[in-house]
Amino acid sequence: MAKTKTRPEKITDLQLKKIQDTINHINRSQLEIGSIEVKKHELMHQVSSSRDVLSEMQVEFEKDYGTYDIDISTGAINYPENGKADKKD
Repeated sequence: MAKTKTRPEKITDLQLKKIQDTINHINRSQLEIGSIEVKKHELMHQVSSSRDVLSEMQVEFEKDYGTYDIDISTGAINYPENGKADKKD
C-alpha cells in the first residue's frame, strides 16, 4: 500500500496577513489614482475655461486698443511699432 502524503490546506497566518496587506495596498493605491485622475480632469476643464475667457478678453482688447499685447504686471498696452491704434472714445 502506498503512503499518501498530506498536503497543507491553508497558507500560514503570516503569509495570509502579508497577501492581505499587499492586496489592500494595491486597492488603496488604485483608489487614490482614480481620485487624482478625477481631480486632473476637473483641473483640465478649469484651464480650458480660463483659456476661453482669455481669448474673449483678447478679442475685446484688440477691438478697444488695436492690440491685445498687454503687460500683465502693469496693465501697460504694448502698441505695435507702427504706431498707436485708433481708439474710439
